[in-house]
Amino acid sequence: MVGVIIDEVDEIILKKIGVKDSKMVPQHKRVVMAEEIKKAVKDYKIIKVEPKEIDATLESDNSNLNWLEADKTIEIIAKLKPDVAYIDCPSTNMEAYKRYLLNGLQGKGIDKIKLVVEHKADENYPVSSAASIIAKVVREQSIEDLKKKINKNFGSGYPSDPMTKAF
Repeated sequence: MVGVIIDEVDEIILKKIGVKDSKMVPQHKRVVMAEEIKKAVKDYKIIKVEPKEIDATLESDNSNLNWLEADKTIEIIAKLKPDVAYIDCPSTNMEAYKRYLLNGLQGKGIDKIKLVVEHKADENYPVSSAASIIAKVVREQSIEDLKKKINKNFGSGYPSDPMTKAF
């Protein structure tokens, strides 16, 4: 997961870079854009969620992947301390997700923040698009590293990928 923090002027730079939803940018361009984004933004934070943590969440009776994502979002916001955070919401219940984030942030002493929690925020806000691009590049590199480590090509690593499914 990735968060970026920008000043207002940085949004113009992000638009010049051409940021948009990472799924709409070819892989080779994402890699170049990710480096440009890192140079353009005020700061960024990357949190890698390891398989053990995902497995523990899936086996938990009091959590799920959406809450895990929210917990990591809270960590990122607490580190970057923005005035406004634009969050691409994975949950169908955006209000409950927003309340969860606000409660978690209050637990970290952050209570003066505006949260914009929406589906497809990475399509609507350049700062969210920038984070999405960096996150996808980091994920893709992790997949490539794993393929080298085990000396197997298992495709993209996404559950919808037939090659990944077969593996």
